[in-house]
Amino acid sequence: MRRLLISFLVSLSISGLVCAQTPATKKPAPVDPNKFAVIINGAGGEEIYGKQFEKWTTELTGVLTSRFGFAAKQVKVLTEKPADASLLRSTAEEVKRVFALLKTELQTDNVLFVFLIGHGSFDGKESKFNLVGPDLSASEYGVMMSALPTRRVVVFNMSSASGEFTRSLSAKGRIVITATRNGQETNATRFPGFFISALNATDADTDQDGHISVLEAFVYANRLTSEFYTRAGRLATEHALIDDNGDGVGHEKAESGEGLLARATYLDSLSYEQAAANVATSKLLQERTRLEGEIEQLIGRKSSLQEAAYEAALEKLFIELAKVNRSIKQAGS
Repeated sequence: MRRLLISFLVSLSISGLVCAQTPATKKPAPVDPNKFAVIINGAGGEEIYGKQFEKWTTELTGVLTSRFGFAAKQVKVLTEKPADASLLRSTAEEVKRVFALLKTELQTDNVLFVFLIGHGSFDGKESKFNLVGPDLSASEYGVMMSALPTRRVVVFNMSSASGEFTRSLSAKGRIVITATRNGQETNATRFPGFFISALNATDADTDQDGHISVLEAFVYANRLTSEFYTRAGRLATEHALIDDNGDGVGHEKAESGEGLLARATYLDSLSYEQAAANVATSKLLQERTRLEGEIEQLIGRKSSLQEAAYEAALEKLFIELAKVNRSIKQAGS
């Protein structure tokens, strides 16, 4: 009777394996109408920086629209030297005009991502992001963001001297990431390039839920930045910070209450429910792999075990495996 039961469980497990196979390679994300982005490529100053900032801006625009489902018409790009009519010049006037337009376009449940790529400055009192012509201060950006109908704003100020932006932009429900930890780190930053690498990397998705959260992208880019200076044997001149609890204090890693909102905020706008489901399925797949390994090891030790003990252990493992396969199948449906 026990052998018949084991045979039945084996067939049930195999059936579960067929029905609950890992999904095929993820297709490009569908366009999400709830996501908006503003990318501001500031004044480069020297030609080498101008070209680098332009390159990063082009790469960032491309990955947002191709991989993360941002509608091209909802990605507003301001650059130092617009190549065509679809781009705006990164002047204070144009920045203000874009945020005024967003006041009419955004709904309360939309998510706005703001990316600043370029140079920054700090005079001991006020931090600014360098634009073509007069610059805008951190407090001015804060006023424009607070006037928007949505409070779901994610800011990546990836410029030099950007650390001081946190105090002015920090707010409940808002995520602020800066490339430096204060206004004294004024060297040109490399964080933007590593952030773009995070968006393109397959291993940036550390919890393997099939999506990259803001926190995952931050941690990945921060690690690559640190490794760059270590390999080059140079003193690090930038230390990225994150603030997402509204206290106006940035941290280099998720600690002291930081990182919870960023962990649940996805660049592809995955819902909390979807994220939880994907994480659960990933854990089930890991559990299935573990059980299959134990069954294989048990079968290999059959000759050294008493028949009754062997069959009892095998039956227990197959029952557990059948339950896991059933859960995977239900999650997939």
